[in-house]
Amino acid sequence: MAQFRAGMGVRMRMSELPNEGHTDAGHSAVSARLGRRGFLAGLSALAVSGCVAKPKPEAPKVVEPPKPRRVVPPMYYAMPNERFPIPEVDISHLDERWWRREVDYPTSERKGTLIVDTPNRYLYHVTGPNRATRYGIGVGRDGFSWAGRAIMAYRREWPRWTPPNEMVARRPELEPYSIANGGMPPGLRNPLGARSHYIHLNGKDTLYRIHGTPEPWSIGKAVSSGCIRLINQDVIHLHDNVRDGSPIVVIPDPKMQHLLVS
Repeated sequence: MAQFRAGMGVRMRMSELPNEGHTDAGHSAVSARLGRRGFLAGLSALAVSGCVAKPKPEAPKVVEPPKPRRVVPPMYYAMPNERFPIPEVDISHLDERWWRREVDYPTSERKGTLIVDTPNRYLYHVTGPNRATRYGIGVGRDGFSWAGRAIMAYRREWPRWTPPNEMVARRPELEPYSIANGGMPPGLRNPLGARSHYIHLNGKDTLYRIHGTPEPWSIGKAVSSGCIRLINQDVIHLHDNVRDGSPIVVIPDPKMQHLLVS
């Protein structure tokens, strides 16, 4: 019995010893699993380190503040009491450099003289020594056709427009407004606008006019028709401050010399 216990004890101790073959195989499997995990972990580390392309962060958007809306000056308010009510000037179509203003203007011309600076698109009404009221103007084809010294013979409020017979001959659609038919009645659509000033030389009509327009976008530009145009609010201001018989000087535009007539 004692021998049996001793044998059992030996066998038990031997069974408790690690199985070398089983241990090696298990160790290899664990090592393989750890190797794959390490490889995958390495890839993750590479991605994190920047070896894998990452999208660039979007640049912050710069929001431009809205441009302040220009305030309409009182001189360009609507004129509801006119014979034909005049709307407020849309100054988004009238650059500020063409706005009416009092300016220094060195000149030897006497007070009351009108000076049409055709090349620079300004009309000056001399108000005193080296001072003038300056108006932005648009110049039509007829405005380029005459230059020199004359007088502003007379003015008209809400004039009728009577195109010359030569114009009617070129544009038959104007026949209803011909001299024979009495011209176009006054109104906001009349090409002469709210006021017109008539220029004479040696007692004869030059057909040169300073007149109004409801089209602020045309100020400062060369336009297809008309003479010298001011927005209606400005031509009314000029009408109220100039006298019949005032001298006028029209400076020619060198670029338009081919249109001048003697």
